[in-house]
Amino acid sequence: MGEQERLMQRVDELEIRLAHQDRTIEELNEAFATQWRAIDETIRKLAVLENRLLSLEQSTSAPPSSEPPPPHY
Repeated sequence: MGEQERLMQRVDELEIRLAHQDRTIEELNEAFATQWRAIDETIRKLAVLENRLLSLEQSTSAPPSSEPPPPHY
């Protein structure tokens, strides 16, 4: 095998490798975007739950004097 043939074979191998790396980068980018959307949605849901919890805490934390006394047996 001549020098030129070896160089051409090497170029072909590098092009194949580059194509595989490009595909891997695209797959990783897609996975990253999917995970980012899931994280963003989770953050929004957490904010809603925090607001609901604060509302519940505020509505149930009335001072004891404003509550009616318990019935006596």
